Amino acid sequence: MAGKTATYYKNNPKSYAKKKKKDAKDGKSKVRTRKRVECNQKRREAKHNNIDVSGKDFDHATNSFVDSSVNRGRKGEGGRKKKCRAVKKKTRRGCRCRKKSK
Repeated sequence: MAGKTATYYKNNPKSYAKKKKKDAKDGKSKVRTRKRVECNQKRREAKHNNIDVSGKDFDHATNSFVDSSVNRGRKGEGGRKKKCRAVKKKTRRGCRCRKKSK
């Protein structure tokens, strides 16, 4: 069963084309290219050293190979950030429901 996003893009081909164009542009950025090159290099080195890296991604946070589900599910840079469901309106600095404690 397809998720909400996949269903949306299936029903809206113009939006999907726009998303693909944006993703291609993001993938060509210097930061993403550098990370991709580094990951490929680390993967080649690991295979050369007979390390099993199947089903694993190189994690920049821990500087090691971890399961792809762990690497793509972590918060922080490159991870998925949780949406705040308490308040729909957001300020420039983020969600209003997360108030700073004094």
